[in-house]
Amino acid sequence: MNPALTHPRWYAAESSAGDAARSVRLGRVVTPTRRLALRWLRRQARRLADALDPDPYAASWAPVHALHPVTGGPEPARRDAPAELRAWADGFREHDYALLRLADGLPYEFVARDALAWYGLVVRPLGR
Repeated sequence: MNPALTHPRWYAAESSAGDAARSVRLGRVVTPTRRLALRWLRRQARRLADALDPDPYAASWAPVHALHPVTGGPEPARRDAPAELRAWADGFREHDYALLRLADGLPYEFVARDALAWYGLVVRPLGR
């Protein structure tokens, strides 16, 4: 870690989404530690994943038996943004990498994409 950056610093975390035509900020928080910022981003990643592809067994907002798992034959290879967001939210190695970047004063960004849109998670240190 860079000794010049050991003073207290605040962090801004943002979630956003968009397509080829526009982008929308979904949420933003400012926290006193990088760990709190990453914790907020993990919750946002899970929230986005559940909104895009709800788990039929865990969706408390849907009436019983309203959702059913879909099974089918093999599909062409495509990106699955909800699966990428869930994997990122549960991936400790990637979080360790983000913490190291933030400790060095650098921003961290994760973007999940599917055929129609992108979903971004960004955390960055604020000015001194």
